[in-house]
Amino acid sequence: MENPEKKNIIKKKYGRKNINKARLVKLKPEKPAGKREVVLILDFGSQYTQLIARRVRENRVFSQIVPYSIKAQDIAAIAPKGIILSGGPASVYEKKSPLPDPGILKLGIPILGVCYGMQAITLMLGGKVKVSPRREYGKAELFIDDSSDLFYRLPGNITCWASHGDQAIKMPAGFRSIAHSLNTTASAIADKRRKIYGVQFHPEVAHTSRGSEILGNFLFKICGCAARWRISSFVGEAIEKIKKSVGKNRVICGLSGGVDSSVTAMLIHRAIGKNLRCVFIDNGLLRKDEGDQVKKVFKDALHLNLGYVEAQERFLKRLAGISDPEQKRKIIGDEFIRLFEEEARKFKGVEFLAQGTLYPDVIESVSAFGGPSAVIKTHHNVGGLPIDMKLKLIEPLRELFKDEVRLIGKELGLPEGILYRQPFPGPGLAIRIIGEVTKEALAVLREVDRRVLEEMRKAGLYEQVWQSFAVLLPIKSVGVMGDKRTYENVVALRCVSSSDGMTADWVKLPHELLETISNRIINEVKGVNRVVYDISSKPPATIEWE
Repeated sequence: MENPEKKNIIKKKYGRKNINKARLVKLKPEKPAGKREVVLILDFGSQYTQLIARRVRENRVFSQIVPYSIKAQDIAAIAPKGIILSGGPASVYEKKSPLPDPGILKLGIPILGVCYGMQAITLMLGGKVKVSPRREYGKAELFIDDSSDLFYRLPGNITCWASHGDQAIKMPAGFRSIAHSLNTTASAIADKRRKIYGVQFHPEVAHTSRGSEILGNFLFKICGCAARWRISSFVGEAIEKIKKSVGKNRVICGLSGGVDSSVTAMLIHRAIGKNLRCVFIDNGLLRKDEGDQVKKVFKDALHLNLGYVEAQERFLKRLAGISDPEQKRKIIGDEFIRLFEEEARKFKGVEFLAQGTLYPDVIESVSAFGGPSAVIKTHHNVGGLPIDMKLKLIEPLRELFKDEVRLIGKELGLPEGILYRQPFPGPGLAIRIIGEVTKEALAVLREVDRRVLEEMRKAGLYEQVWQSFAVLLPIKSVGVMGDKRTYENVVALRCVSSSDGMTADWVKLPHELLETISNRIINEVKGVNRVVYDISSKPPATIEWE
């Protein structure tokens, strides 16, 4: 969670509506000083593993996610300032449950176990973990019993986010409880002599109040970190890595005009210049006038080497009759790759395909490091890629979140219209049409979408929310227009706030704005006679409907 004092300063200086822009200004990257510190995060398959890495970086300490099975001697060679064990979906008492190398507990490096990570520490050091008689899922009240280090300067009780059905019933020798909840006697444990800690909740998620401060206390008070890392460090490292990987070969980059692919293109352009060929594919699943806008910005203003491919008929032909969202995503991913390979053959020396994949795409599609995480949905540029793809992938943003990517884009000089553009899914409107994708359905949704975005901009809310869009539902409803019965389409509005896309809350839009959007859609878009508003949060829902 963000430091409230810093947030108040930003609000006073820039105003509440400009807080997102102000954050980019205030956190302008600087050059790192001295030897880079690193904190390792061992991944046990949690959906929140990258959130831990994100929170560590927000505290200006470099973080690196590694497989839970990494050997102790390899960790010793890296010499991290601290180690964090992530959560995970398994139970430590199950057969073949993932456990780290026991040698990490003897390295003398401070360790923090989060949820499953705490249970792994407990089991490995001689404690006991069993199924809890009362599970904790969602918000819980945490009572702090010791505020000397991990909970330094925190109040006596805070709200935390729990997600567990197991608990430690016997602590290892040398440990004691430093926090509890109404259902769990040991919500946080510590062996201060060995600097090994565990928490049975998730400090990394936004729903845990003061969670970032808890992680900050681990980093600074326990690990002794110095907060030297800056996002500019990533920019320089990424450019050097791209140069080394590509050499004198050429790269083809899928450019959609969104923040992710735009920052990817600019990074690679900085690295290899004219050896980058950007390709914009009009797949027929775009919003109104989107192709023209991309050409105007990237070809005319930024002067990138940009090719434009008309492919509406190809995509719609392959999507005909397909209603299953996973099939849609995989078909779209496959067709994109086929087109990129065709484009690559037109230019000598192209061996790489660059994509603007972010970590939320990865963790919802596959486990980042082979851990036992569950697939939520396949993203077309991750799990939807064909296994026989000829091009090698370059994904420089694969371990970053959207707000971090915006920071990088600002440093690279991207215009604000790109930087603050709301996320738009790679499969486009195909996953906002529930059911079969047709030209008729796309035409209706484009007109609906345009009006939603127009009204959000008029209200000054477009840049203040994470996403605002419409979904065309596969049902029709009875209505009355001009004293006549109608039987037409239903549209769902979706507007959410989020900092990273991993969790999200629905936005309480003013009733007057909802009324205006609804009236415009029903009166101006032929084929729609009912508008509903989605009031689901993530989790349990996802942001997109498919």
